[in-house]
Amino acid sequence: MNTLRSSLVLLIILLASSFVSAAVYEVKPGTPLDTIAEVPWAALQPGDLVLIHWRSAPYKEKWVICRQGTAGQPIVIRGVPNLNGDLPVIDGRDAVTPQGLNFWSEQRGVIKIGGANVPADTMPRHIVIENLEIRSAHPDYSFTADDGSVQNYSNSASSIYVEKGEHITIRNTVMHDSANGFFVASSDNTVSREILVEGNYIYGNGISGSAFQHNNYTAGINITFQFNRFGPLRTGSVGNALKDRSAGTVVRYNWIEGGNRQLDLVDAEDSSQIRGHPDYGRTFVYGNILIEPDGAGNSQIAHYGGDSGATSTYRKGKLNFYNNTVVSTRSGNTTLLRLSTNEESADVRNNILYVTASGNRLALIDNSGTVDLTHNWSKAGLRVSHSGSPSGSVNDDGTGIVGTSPGFADESGQDFTIEESSSAVDAGTGLHPTSTPLHNVVDHYLRHRSSEPRPSDGTLDLGAYEFSNGAPVAIETIEIPIAKWGRHFRHTLAASGGSGAYTWSIVEGALPSGLWLDGQTGSLHGKAIRRGDWTFTVRAEDPSDPFSFDEKQLSISIHLYPGSGF
Repeated sequence: MNTLRSSLVLLIILLASSFVSAAVYEVKPGTPLDTIAEVPWAALQPGDLVLIHWRSAPYKEKWVICRQGTAGQPIVIRGVPNLNGDLPVIDGRDAVTPQGLNFWSEQRGVIKIGGANVPADTMPRHIVIENLEIRSAHPDYSFTADDGSVQNYSNSASSIYVEKGEHITIRNTVMHDSANGFFVASSDNTVSREILVEGNYIYGNGISGSAFQHNNYTAGINITFQFNRFGPLRTGSVGNALKDRSAGTVVRYNWIEGGNRQLDLVDAEDSSQIRGHPDYGRTFVYGNILIEPDGAGNSQIAHYGGDSGATSTYRKGKLNFYNNTVVSTRSGNTTLLRLSTNEESADVRNNILYVTASGNRLALIDNSGTVDLTHNWSKAGLRVSHSGSPSGSVNDDGTGIVGTSPGFADESGQDFTIEESSSAVDAGTGLHPTSTPLHNVVDHYLRHRSSEPRPSDGTLDLGAYEFSNGAPVAIETIEIPIAKWGRHFRHTLAASGGSGAYTWSIVEGALPSGLWLDGQTGSLHGKAIRRGDWTFTVRAEDPSDPFSFDEKQLSISIHLYPGSGF
């Protein structure tokens, strides 16, 4: 009996420990926790939430995150904007590291993920950083380290530096005025992986006169960039907008403007694990707006392969480049792709390739590599290469659309959506077999740093945007009336946009027992047999366009007497 009792007690303790409530730490002026240093960074647990509230003065603090969340309970560091939407500012210039932390490479970033003595070193996992403006990790600026010494940032410093990490999300964050904006490292021994960079604004980084610092510089396994805005680098910097040395790279639905190149997708020079990954030679670039200003560094839009000089380690795979809108305002030559060797190839389809100069100013390749070209828009005179005798080749199936203008809604205002009269409408073709279904084109970029479902009429338009003459589906219902327990209830959900006909479904949560949702009419009806409050997410979809839908979280209360609260 005593053994049974002891076992039950142990089981209860174990169950209780698994349901310990996550902590919320609110950094806010005028409260006991009014500095970031007071957050227990060395003791964060799965599910913990750090809220950093906006204040008029920047937070001049820097720190390390070296803890682990879980898939269901990530550790979240979230900025809380003011009423005007201004994000809290974390300023690396003259920042101070809390003395309770102890970590190496302090000079590498304002916020560092991974690599510490205190907290104890581990592989950080399931970390989310969102809604912050992080700036000024630059060799021109200094900070106070955890030992009290004043040091300058290194030439490779970044707003956020991931020394190592897995399942890291950086969302709705502004990173600027640093040597690098966002940096992810990997090595032969330790690889960062499953990185999501989403909805950020990364601009104004770099070192004047140097080509070795970039708005983004990353190396890992399975990294996705989506809905971001990449702006021009620091004046005088000749780095790239997005430089990446990863396996399984996905660049989709971004606005990328300026830089020596918009995309520099090269070899994993520091990690044999990345080079040995099966997705090292598979890269997907789609749904992006790629803008090459006149006089902006290199005339190439994208570089794919390698730059270390060790050609045996280059990607040697296929760049899937589709449904992008490329706009070059260069007065001279523009080259779409530099494929490093003849062992790199690209499938180029469904793009708008537009130059403001004459059509013969645009070439497809620099010198080497193989391009399969199908269903793209360009001006007349598109060239294989500006080189006299390239070693590479272009396989053109003759399906290209030639015109003088792609039919942008407002070219001078950088509205690159297309009008109904555009020859790009319904001119696309199906995707390469390696791209579907995981990398179907299902969204398009919204200026700035957002997205919406891409309309579909069964045939893709060319470029990053799909023409639509109808408003998107939107659920109009804001609240549902209180229902009376045991009495018949009926309320019809409302939506607008699309074709006007909708199918309805519950995609998360559930209705109270006794109530149903009519999938054809949107009617909630029945007799609720339990009192209480229920929250659920409803989806309205246009049956003629599966990519035109809206989802909304709603609540319903069941009371014994309406208005009584019982």
